[in-house]
Amino acid sequence: MRDTELLMPAGSLEVLKTAVIYGADAVYLGGEAFGLRAKAHNFTSEDMRQGIKFAHSRGVRVYVTANILAHNRDLDEVEGYFEELKAAGPDALIISDPGVFMAARRILPHTDIHISTQANNTNYGTYEFWHGLGAKRVVSARELSLAELREIRQRIPEDMEIETFVHGAMCISYSGRCLLSNYFTGRDANQGACTHPCRWKYALVEETRPGEYMPVFENDRGTFIFNSKDLCMVEHIPQLIEAGIDSLKVEGRMKTALYVATVARAYRRAIDDWKKGREVFDRNLEWYKEEIGKCTNREFTTGFFFGKPGSDAHIYKSSTYVKNYTYLGTVEETDENGLVKIEQKNKFSVGETIEVMKPDGRNIQAVVQEIRSEDGKRQESAPHARQVIYVNLGDGLEPYDILRRREV
Repeated sequence: MRDTELLMPAGSLEVLKTAVIYGADAVYLGGEAFGLRAKAHNFTSEDMRQGIKFAHSRGVRVYVTANILAHNRDLDEVEGYFEELKAAGPDALIISDPGVFMAARRILPHTDIHISTQANNTNYGTYEFWHGLGAKRVVSARELSLAELREIRQRIPEDMEIETFVHGAMCISYSGRCLLSNYFTGRDANQGACTHPCRWKYALVEETRPGEYMPVFENDRGTFIFNSKDLCMVEHIPQLIEAGIDSLKVEGRMKTALYVATVARAYRRAIDDWKKGREVFDRNLEWYKEEIGKCTNREFTTGFFFGKPGSDAHIYKSSTYVKNYTYLGTVEETDENGLVKIEQKNKFSVGETIEVMKPDGRNIQAVVQEIRSEDGKRQESAPHARQVIYVNLGDGLEPYDILRRREV
């Protein structure tokens, strides 16, 4: 059996540390240019150095995205960017464009290259092509089934790695190569500036009646004809591992630390339990599913893994998320008086019962006994603002514990 990697997203240094602590074997992130998430926080050069140092000190690998589809104007700048990355020392670069690939081979010859899903990797011949050029790993297109992935594994070199998305948002366009955003708004999805028009609400216009917009009703809220459910394969970890997939990838470089921690912890336990045996995995199956359901999502689908998805893979009635828990903050440090320091994310109050989420899988109920501002003043609540506060929740809290509130 191949060693299976859990690969988590990181949109900021805070989220990177959370992913590492909550079970990732590797994280992927974008710098300030040339990734496909222009609206994410992304990493400055200094943040990237700190993040890679933090991850490496805990045996976790870091991959940096440079997976735009480059135009002429990008090529000189991308070479300068790769020169800067030398000092940071990432374990691999994620690339889709052949011109960018060749620049990376020339400037960072000892850094592994992974081929992005943006490159439309749908067959074993494509894997062999990239292997011949020196790539270590290829990220499969989301449109592949498990049967196709098994065949790819059987027909490519043993040292060629397969990475596959197993959780997160799905794209309406083939391998994420969407033109809708650029057409409607001038913001190019293939340059990292997608406005997500697949989540918008649409109406019909008949060609002889311009300006007459006819709504398409699924219910009184209209219909969202391009809006896909989110991918979730946590209960199918055994099939994924047995297919020979090397890296199980979670989408979400714009997600919160709570989302990343929740997904990482559930998939980490599922992978580890399967390695212990089928009985252990089956016994904890409901726990994985229950925990995954606690993070923000759009309802779940298994995508293309078990064949072409039907109409049940789309959400026609809404573009909104299911939100069962609210992120309140992550413990940064504790003191001798029982106070924990957090950067508060959402409002909560003294006397409220909240949940403490721990990296080892435990969820602990705690009552907020005291809140103090950064200057030490007592307050009855923590208003919704990005402020540092001190909270008394009793004993047993540690750095990287996450505070969340269940929403009724």
